[in-house]
Amino acid sequence: MFFKGGRAAKWSKNVFRQEADTGVFPIQTWGDFEQQFWLYFFPANAEVDVINALEGTSYHQGNRTVNDYLDSFQALVSDVGYMDPQTLVVKFRRGLRLGIQNQIATMPYGRPADTDPDTWYRAARRIDQALKGAKETISLAQAKDAVPGPNCILKSLWG
Repeated sequence: MFFKGGRAAKWSKNVFRQEADTGVFPIQTWGDFEQQFWLYFFPANAEVDVINALEGTSYHQGNRTVNDYLDSFQALVSDVGYMDPQTLVVKFRRGLRLGIQNQIATMPYGRPADTDPDTWYRAARRIDQALKGAKETISLAQAKDAVPGPNCILKSLWG
C-alpha cells in the first residue's frame, strides 16, 4: 500500500532497480533504511530550497486556478515558516496572474490591506471565479452564434 505513488514510488523503484543491477538489496538493516529515507525525503537544504522557490517564479499561478495556486503557495510559506502578513501578501500578489493582481490593486473600494493575506486570498478567488464565469458565458454565446456546418443543416432537414 505504501510507496506506490509520487516520490515514494520513485524512491522504492530505484531501490529495487539497484538490487536488480547488483544482485544485492541496498538496504540491509533498519539503520540503512532510516539513513536513505532521511537523505531522500528530508534533504538538508529543504528550507533553503523553499525560500529560493519563493524568490523565483516557479511558484507563480501561471494557468492554474487561484485555488490551486493558493494551495501550493500556502504549502510553500508553511514549509519556510513565513508568518509576517505583509510578506505573505507581497509574495502572494507577486505570484498572481497580472490581470488579477491589477484588478485587486485598483479596486475602487474594499481593496484588501497589504497586511491582510486572507482578504487578498478571498479577493483573488472572487475575481478568478468571475473571470471563469465570463469566459464560460462568452464561450456559450459564441457557440450559439456559430454558423452551423453542412452536416448540422442536413440533420435538421432530414433528422
